[in-house]
Amino acid sequence: MAASYDAIVFDNDGVLTTPTDRDVLLEAIHDAFESVGVSNPSDEEIRTLLGPDRSSLRRVADRHGVDAAALWSARERAAIDAQRAEIEAGRKRVYEDVTALESLPVPTGIVSNNQHETIENILDNCALEPIEVWYGREPTIEGIDRKKPTPYYLELAIEDLGARNPLYVGDSRVDVVAADAAGIDAAFVRRDHRLEYDLADHEPRYEIDSLEALPELV
Repeated sequence: MAASYDAIVFDNDGVLTTPTDRDVLLEAIHDAFESVGVSNPSDEEIRTLLGPDRSSLRRVADRHGVDAAALWSARERAAIDAQRAEIEAGRKRVYEDVTALESLPVPTGIVSNNQHETIENILDNCALEPIEVWYGREPTIEGIDRKKPTPYYLELAIEDLGARNPLYVGDSRVDVVAADAAGIDAAFVRRDHRLEYDLADHEPRYEIDSLEALPELV
């Protein structure tokens, strides 16, 4: 039997919008290296900056004698600009079933590991209503520490929504772990890009294949 939720918070990429093409992000990271004077980053270093922690970022920066904060700022700026171009070109787009949000009787929000500005660009350019609160990652080293599975931004969104029993909807293990850390239920969306995805020992309260299932859960 479904619980009585008073808000629903969504991850973005792979849940509300299609994931950004990996090659687009890799090219953006290469451009970021060039912008701080590094013309020959290795493929491994470029891949590291897809999702570094603080220590791996510093190792890469130190290897090239650049400031870690400056490198990360350049990386985030390049990723924001590249994804905005994908959004405006219609290559990064909302899923058709986001229309289910319109019939939800509770307030909704977004908490994403993508940059906050990228989420704003999505909301400015895509038909995605209603969303009352949204948090993306700050484009800083502190933002790295605060991304999921840390529940930092999720807890901020829950507080802003004034929710006591929200549901978090995601498409990855880190979403389920973040929900658990925040003490709330999670729903896992098994879209096409997650058909073979293994949640391991992280069990969400629900597993769904479309956002159209959400009104019944509320």
